[in-house]
Amino acid sequence: MFKKGSKLYSILTGTCPKCHEESMFKNKNPYILSEALSMHETCSNCGTKYKIEPSFFYGSMYVSYPVGIAFATAAFVISFFVFKASLSVVFVSIVGTLIVFMPVILRLSRNIWINFFMHYDKSLAKKP
Repeated sequence: MFKKGSKLYSILTGTCPKCHEESMFKNKNPYILSEALSMHETCSNCGTKYKIEPSFFYGSMYVSYPVGIAFATAAFVISFFVFKASLSVVFVSIVGTLIVFMPVILRLSRNIWINFFMHYDKSLAKKP
């Protein structure tokens, strides 16, 4: 399920959706905010162009909403049902979670968006 060749592998690791060899992002750390969304133009392994068209990643905004909802729901369940917190504390935990995980949500949504349009090609992967 989490092996090379699966969409989930490319989404969670942020690797090229075609060869799964190189990271799409210039800096692997999403918390360096000045470089959070800096991406390579093409994959150095297979030559895949990441920006299919101008403004391609605007579509990832549609994906970031449900990803953010998933993070907020997880924060709600953990704080309300596990820690039995009051509603005001639950609200603060949801807002805090969304702020802290914002760079991760942005990158995840870009990874999901590009994987809608590109598929793994075994012939492009590096041979061991």
